[in-house]
Amino acid sequence: MTTARRVQPDMQQMEGARRIVHAISQAFAAKVVGQDNLRETLLIGLLAGGHILLESVPGLAKTTAARVVAESISGGFQRIQCTPDLLPSDIMGTQIYDQNTNSFVTQLGPVHTNIVLLDEINRSSAKTQSAMLEAMEERQVTIAGKSYPMPEPFLVIATQNPVDQEGTYPLSEAQTDRFMLKEILRYPSPQEEAEVLFRMDAGVYNRTAPRPVISLDDVRYLQQTTANIHLDPVLVHYIAQLVYVTRHPAQALPPQLARLIEYGASPRATIAFAKAARAAALLAGRNHVLPEDIRRVAYRVLRHRLILRFEAVTSGVTPESIIDAVLQSVRVP
Repeated sequence: MTTARRVQPDMQQMEGARRIVHAISQAFAAKVVGQDNLRETLLIGLLAGGHILLESVPGLAKTTAARVVAESISGGFQRIQCTPDLLPSDIMGTQIYDQNTNSFVTQLGPVHTNIVLLDEINRSSAKTQSAMLEAMEERQVTIAGKSYPMPEPFLVIATQNPVDQEGTYPLSEAQTDRFMLKEILRYPSPQEEAEVLFRMDAGVYNRTAPRPVISLDDVRYLQQTTANIHLDPVLVHYIAQLVYVTRHPAQALPPQLARLIEYGASPRATIAFAKAARAAALLAGRNHVLPEDIRRVAYRVLRHRLILRFEAVTSGVTPESIIDAVLQSVRVP
């Protein structure tokens, strides 16, 4: 087995990373009340270079959170409202005719920025959804036979509403698998909701955009530091075993749960586990991954990759309960 040599971050590098993460977290907390899981998920996605799928009812600050992160890192931000008549060229870009030069020129679409929010992605057609695959996976788009790379860092945050399903196009398994993480947002507590009103009265949300707290170079530094976080080979096998159980549940899970899984997670889940666990370790201030980091990101990595049978839906079994059983079935190193 041949592995690339990684230079484990030293204490000075970890302290520098800690200061950068703290600055982003402070900017987030200044605009978004509560939503600690959302903050952590956005940071893990940013550090690990992976895309994020958010599911919640409307009005839980998804757009605000994405915009705040983009503003805090000096990055570009574009929000794309997905509708059934949205065309791939509306997102990717197209060629337009220039009368002055008597030629076609390329006009890049809104996807060419650092952070892209695809609001209600399941309202766009399958053709438009599939057009995002190249941008998300290959970090480039092709217009008239020419490839245009995405800027770095590049993060796609897509949202979907689980309540209103009229006029929607469910995401295919191939599309959801491209998202490294999926987070489900909950309603705020009464205290948090009251704090939102207090901040509105204080004019917090009426002020101009805050000044960036870090640069894009700082984000690239964070991503490089995250990639060098030490992941012991024993933990690599632990991750692989967790994913293996989702594909062969009858070998490890109780029969009543095993029969509810139609398809398990793909190899992308294994890769996402490793990247997200490294990011979680960095957020915890460590230069090495612990089993708790892997377990901490398990819901986010697996909940959208487990394909459950209809029987699971009718009996009220959630992906999270299946993931709990998977975690219990594999011995922690």
